[in-house]
Amino acid sequence: MSVIGFIFGILSILVLLITVVPFLGWINWLNLPFAFLGLIFSLIGVTATKNKGLGVAGTVICCIVIILGILRLTACGGFI
Repeated sequence: MSVIGFIFGILSILVLLITVVPFLGWINWLNLPFAFLGLIFSLIGVTATKNKGLGVAGTVICCIVIILGILRLTACGGFI
């Protein structure tokens, strides 16, 4: 599960970089649920396995994406 969460975190941070382009900020509405799903998978991976490295990394990446995505949506009104 931690590997899936880590992969979701990497993909969501790549999508977050795409949303910096003007008029593509609305993609954050699709990216945030994806990042939340990655956070859930990462947290399950941290609690369920001995090897916690990828789970912790996925949790940190997903939290960063969620915070930056929410900041981007609130700063631009959720559209731009």
